[in-house]
Amino acid sequence: MMRYSDVELESLLDELESDLAERKETWKGDAPEKCRQAICGFANDLPDHRKPGVLFLGIKDDGTPSGLAITDELLLTLASIKNDGKILPPPTLTVEKRTLKGAEVAVVTVQPADAPPVRYDGRIWIRLGPRRGVGSAQDERILNERRKYRDLPFDVQPVPSSSLNELSQVLFEQEYLPNAFAPDILATNERSYEQRLAACKMISTADTPTPTVLGLLTLGNSPRDWLPGDYIQFVRIKGNQWSDPVIDEAPIDGPLAQVIRRIDEKLDAHNRVAVDFTAQSIEVRSTPYPPVALQQLVRNAVMHRAYEGTNTPVRVYWFDDRIEIHNPGGAYGSVTAENFGQP
Repeated sequence: MMRYSDVELESLLDELESDLAERKETWKGDAPEKCRQAICGFANDLPDHRKPGVLFLGIKDDGTPSGLAITDELLLTLASIKNDGKILPPPTLTVEKRTLKGAEVAVVTVQPADAPPVRYDGRIWIRLGPRRGVGSAQDERILNERRKYRDLPFDVQPVPSSSLNELSQVLFEQEYLPNAFAPDILATNERSYEQRLAACKMISTADTPTPTVLGLLTLGNSPRDWLPGDYIQFVRIKGNQWSDPVIDEAPIDGPLAQVIRRIDEKLDAHNRVAVDFTAQSIEVRSTPYPPVALQQLVRNAVMHRAYEGTNTPVRVYWFDDRIEIHNPGGAYGSVTAENFGQP
């Protein structure tokens, strides 16, 4: 990962603002918004410099220090931009306090993304010389072509034997798009159905519209035909042992949003609400388990499950004294049961 020297940074300050540098005097007003747009633009690297872009905070337009106090709080705020969920996929960046031209300056160095396009609040921001702008459909196609095929995660790899007919156009246009993109972006979008699917990684490309794993999981008419483990196995056991009677069982499958809605309904049906009219002057409602906690646990099981090399479903087993939730796949990286939670 490239890191600029002080001499190189001061050289960027002496030059006119370009598609590799952005300067801000302060963090007030619309500066946070514009800084995020600049970071998104640097990550996309449309000019293909293959060099990091730099955001300077505490520098005037003429390249001289503004006297802004570079505090720990400001540096933490800048660092949080990486993971606040507004820029996706999260950019690779570093935040430093550097001394340039005799003054302290906050320097955010943004590496070009390996898998563009990168979006901020659903929009693809690019650098056009000294200014920012929203990328056009052609800009997006250029960025899509730069994505490294070998770096593609499993969920955006194509499923060769499937076809475009396996995806629900109604689900894509009426449910997915309105929740994924800003209304004004959708209103001005003139791309074809295939081009929009490709931009959302639901198919490999517009010219070869083969559904990806993500497309089948999210929009598939019958996802289990292609991913046999794509369902939740719900079992309600009357008792505390595996040998006790089963009083309810259901395989819950379909597109991802439908699976989440159906498992929520199933959990609510068994998590019955008790109402006490006698203990206090007002009624007291209680459930065996907090509904929000159950939702989060099951959503995490679905979100973090593995599909590669296994056809095992997510399993939710409800006993009288506990609920067991299992999802296929192991811990990430070098994490084990013994070192989980350790530094």
